Amino acid sequence: MTDITAQMDAVPGIDPRAPLLDVRDLRVEFRTREGVARAVNGVTLRLHPGETLAVLGESGCGKSVTAQAIMGILDTPPAHVTGGQVLYRGVDLLRLPENDRRKVRANRIAMIFQDALSALNPVYTVGFQLGELFRVHRGMSRGDAKRRAVELLDQVRIPDAKRRVNDYPHEFSGGMRQRVMIAMALALDPEVLIADEPTTALDVTVQAQIMGLLAELQRERNMGLMLITHDMGVVADVADRIAVMYAGQVVEEAPVYDIYARPAHAYTKALLESIPRLDLKGRQLNVIRGLPPALTDIPRGCAFHPRCAYAREICGIEPPPAYQIAPQRIASCHFVREVLGV
Repeated sequence: MTDITAQMDAVPGIDPRAPLLDVRDLRVEFRTREGVARAVNGVTLRLHPGETLAVLGESGCGKSVTAQAIMGILDTPPAHVTGGQVLYRGVDLLRLPENDRRKVRANRIAMIFQDALSALNPVYTVGFQLGELFRVHRGMSRGDAKRRAVELLDQVRIPDAKRRVNDYPHEFSGGMRQRVMIAMALALDPEVLIADEPTTALDVTVQAQIMGLLAELQRERNMGLMLITHDMGVVADVADRIAVMYAGQVVEEAPVYDIYARPAHAYTKALLESIPRLDLKGRQLNVIRGLPPALTDIPRGCAFHPRCAYAREICGIEPPPAYQIAPQRIASCHFVREVLGV
């Protein structure tokens, strides 16, 4: 029996035939002196093997908190998961004892953080940090762990990996540090990879290289990839489905082509209209008026209605239901038909 199979069997209830990742009505709040911030308000997502799901939205909409709740790395207090389920292969991770959840984390579900320099320990070489995963989780010797670290650096296209395995994080460029983070996330061969803004602060060329590398590694391993971003341009060529978040909720979810061709929620449409385009040269760029709401004071009804061009009286009174527009498409908007133009 392999180490991985043994670790999966050690977690009670895991079923290889069950959905890879199934998040149901997840709710997270932060209890602070200023009040209760409702960061995640009923998020429902599903991820399949080999699929890329992009979670999209402005800063502060709850994308990263959703990812951290899935991973089980929220600081409590002030964060509290107040409802919902996070099912991995049929097992609710939120109800697992911490020892069992640790067997799933990194081994089965891994995460790439947006700030690689902060995520890496500055006083240890990248080889030591990569090797630690194998020493702790696989019981390898230092020599075997270091050889495996070199192999991983090779896989993520870091030149002269045998030499660079002895370098410290500050000796790598931003793009190379992000490749090290990818290597760490993939070290134990997870089935789910969560990438939280993996191209933040990188130039456009390096962004393309990182996204291409992720796509290639995903195809090789048939991983489910959850890509968290605020950049609609980044996901256009890599995502299979997009979930658009606003004020802690998924307001629209659809296949990538449908989102770009015909957005069904006013917020999604406004985001697309605010992207610079070559065919609009010389015209004023559309902007979304106002600011996202404070999570301690989310507006009644539809959270987006104070900024929405389609808003009417009902939008400030009743939360919109999630309309099933097509088999794989939902939108939570009172005026879906008007946004779609039908």
